[in-house]
Amino acid sequence: MTAPLVKVDAIVRSYRMRTGMFGRVADLRAVDGVSFDIRRGETLGLVGESGSGKSTTGRMVLGLEAPDSGSVAFEQAAMPAIGSAPWRSQRARMQMIFQDPLGALDRRWTIARQVREPLDIHAIGDDASRAVRVDELLHSVGLAHDQGLRYPHELSGGQRQRAVIARALATRPDFLVCDEPVSALDVSIQAQVINLLIDLQAELGLTMLFISHDLRVVRQISRRVAVMYLGRIVELGDADHLFAAPQHPYTRALVSASPAPGRRNAERIVLTGDPPNPAARPAGCAFHPRCSHAFARCRMESPKLVEIAPDRSVACHLLDAGTVPAAASEAAA
Repeated sequence: MTAPLVKVDAIVRSYRMRTGMFGRVADLRAVDGVSFDIRRGETLGLVGESGSGKSTTGRMVLGLEAPDSGSVAFEQAAMPAIGSAPWRSQRARMQMIFQDPLGALDRRWTIARQVREPLDIHAIGDDASRAVRVDELLHSVGLAHDQGLRYPHELSGGQRQRAVIARALATRPDFLVCDEPVSALDVSIQAQVINLLIDLQAELGLTMLFISHDLRVVRQISRRVAVMYLGRIVELGDADHLFAAPQHPYTRALVSASPAPGRRNAERIVLTGDPPNPAARPAGCAFHPRCSHAFARCRMESPKLVEIAPDRSVACHLLDAGTVPAAASEAAA
């Protein structure tokens, strides 16, 4: 098997925060020992509730933030120091598509100028070739030349997101981090943008980390899926197998909440309570306060992510105890 394009090994990221105006300073661990790899040409979906650490993980994978510990490798080479010349050079090969297209675009510049900006920054081509490249990019994402002469507020949300995608592709990157790229769009426009990304991936051979809380979208675009909860990956594996037979109780709850033909509302698993405060993690498994299957070991020991089948890993004591919830066991069978 060829080496992965991106390899993430036990990355950790904490932030110092104060609880209240005169409260004590505490460490908020946003990402806690996350590991995965992304093979060339595939899309890895990263899902979880808000506050699970997905976006922080994406920024570290892209080299926008440095992990407190652990490492990120791109083409088997460690990520260069942030701000260094090698880091700036590598940024041309690794780009991000942001959640809010209006916030990602400069309202004072035309779309064409913003699509061209990465070419100017990385000194790619001359003026004439850059102008041609901008037209090619706009066409590739379904925008007309005259739309490139407009300002962001003159375009629809879907058109703005297409412009953001065009700018991300300007330097012909190998790797894209898509951070909730369709969550701010209408459902019909979401489908158009997802189909555009799928087509561009097939055409350009892109490798992507697709971050979202929407399992329906993730299932459509991802080959493999990693499920995060409170800064840790609790399940990782092939998308089809994971959605057909989720093994972790949290994954089962997420999958049951995702609309599917023939699924009754009675089959939905409703989690009680909210995710714990990352600055005051519960002992043991972070999910145990919301898990109806938790037992004594769950409250004392944090489970490790272990491989239970080829390309399938789960972090749950229920697997060791042989008490996997019936629905997951039956689906796996």
